Amino acid sequence: MLKNRILLYIIFTALLFTSCAKRGSITGGAKDTLAPYIINSLPKNMSTQFKGKEIRIDFNEYIKIKDVNKQLIISPPMQTAPVIVPTGSASKFITIKIKDTLKDNTTYSFNFGQSITDNNEGNPYSQFKFVFSTGDYIDSLSLGGKIKDAYSRKTDNFVTVMLYEANETFNDSTVYNERPRYITNTLDSTTLYTLENLKQGKYHLIALKDVNNNYKYDPKSDKIAFLNQTITVPTDTVYQLSMFKEKRKFKALRPVQASSNRLYAGYEGDYKDAKIEVKNGTGTDVIRSLATKVKDKDSLQVWLPRKLSADSLKVVISHKDSIKNFTVKFKEMKAADSLSVEAVQKGGLHFREKFTLRSTTPITFIDSTRISLFDKDSLAVKYKLNYKEMEQELEFDFEKKEDQKYTFTLMPGALKDFYEKENDTLSYKLATRNYTDYGNIFLTLKNADRFPLILELLNDKEDVLATYYSEGETKINFETVLPDKYVLRIIYDDNKNRKWDSGNYIEKLQPEEVIYFPKLLDVRANWDVEEVFNLKP
Repeated sequence: MLKNRILLYIIFTALLFTSCAKRGSITGGAKDTLAPYIINSLPKNMSTQFKGKEIRIDFNEYIKIKDVNKQLIISPPMQTAPVIVPTGSASKFITIKIKDTLKDNTTYSFNFGQSITDNNEGNPYSQFKFVFSTGDYIDSLSLGGKIKDAYSRKTDNFVTVMLYEANETFNDSTVYNERPRYITNTLDSTTLYTLENLKQGKYHLIALKDVNNNYKYDPKSDKIAFLNQTITVPTDTVYQLSMFKEKRKFKALRPVQASSNRLYAGYEGDYKDAKIEVKNGTGTDVIRSLATKVKDKDSLQVWLPRKLSADSLKVVISHKDSIKNFTVKFKEMKAADSLSVEAVQKGGLHFREKFTLRSTTPITFIDSTRISLFDKDSLAVKYKLNYKEMEQELEFDFEKKEDQKYTFTLMPGALKDFYEKENDTLSYKLATRNYTDYGNIFLTLKNADRFPLILELLNDKEDVLATYYSEGETKINFETVLPDKYVLRIIYDDNKNRKWDSGNYIEKLQPEEVIYFPKLLDVRANWDVEEVFNLKP
């Protein structure tokens, strides 16, 4: 009996512990967060008198190399890129096969950026650098600084920073044709740069957004930054470089036919002073034409008469002292452009806006007697007209009152386009809000170096929403501003042309200075924002 009781007790206890046990799964332990590291290399890192053609680097675990063409920075740059193996597959070592002829008495560095990671978790061996010298010692001087955009508050990543030796071979064409002595790159994570393993001497400091990755300046695609003076290494100075895209000289591109009555004429540079003349195929008779701007593209559209009978056209594009002649093959097309009008603002109109109509074809005649504007009480409202020919936009400026409804009516014949086509009856209804739906910005400028200056109010995309041109005023207001977060920008308009001007490398001209307010302005409804904009923080 006692044995039976003991047996029952054991069975009951076993069942109790079994029922209380929690279900779980087998885990592999803590996640690996450690980067790989080097256990050996041939030659050793920081070696001197290197004369070989191959470098082997061994790691403590399996690694992978990714984006090496984008991440690897070799300084000085090599004419023929080395071969790095293996790439894409896991290995415990990498081999650098040098294809270029190494220079005598030169320190070389291979900065792998973030390209080396462990095979399992992708932990990067961040900024690993392998250095060797073909001479008796490793150059150890350095130079640092910061990159910023000259106009935008957003700085480009992967900016190449370069040093050219300041000697008798350096001239203005060097940066277009020759590779630098030293390079580094900001990669994708910072606006700071450091040039290391430098030799003592005088240098020219240049930075490029090097689109072609050839370490040579191409003004058509690249941004550039430069100093107007040489620098001496060693130095403790931190150099800030302002990147800008050069404003290119006007260049007319070959026009192409867009429709049965329109050509596209592409261009580079500033089109403002360009003039276009169209002639028949023989070049004897001038054909009536009109040029307007294609929105958001570097192209003009050239409007031609309908039912133009010609196999080819002569297009003459002149700009200041330059003239270019093009022959354009012309063929019949079924599609033709016709007049239609669209309102830019639909339904609502803000106090800072001008009511704008945009036409599909150029307007050549406006009869204001056939255009009326009434408020909700049927009272006529005075307005001013402004037709922007290049943009094909008709602006109406009038005094707007709060909580009001307006009706624009354009009777037939109010507008006539390039083809003598008139509008049908057009009617647009617009409403304004209450003043309490908006906020106001009251600014005081402090420590302005000089005037005139341009104060701009931007949205987060850096679209210019409002502008004030100050020739000495330091108290500036932007009233009835929609609730949102805004950016403030100051431009020192040194040449007094009321716009920001870029720089020019050949002319050693720096871009006009731009200063951003250090924080976003948070504008709320029925709220006044008062700020002091200190231009020398």
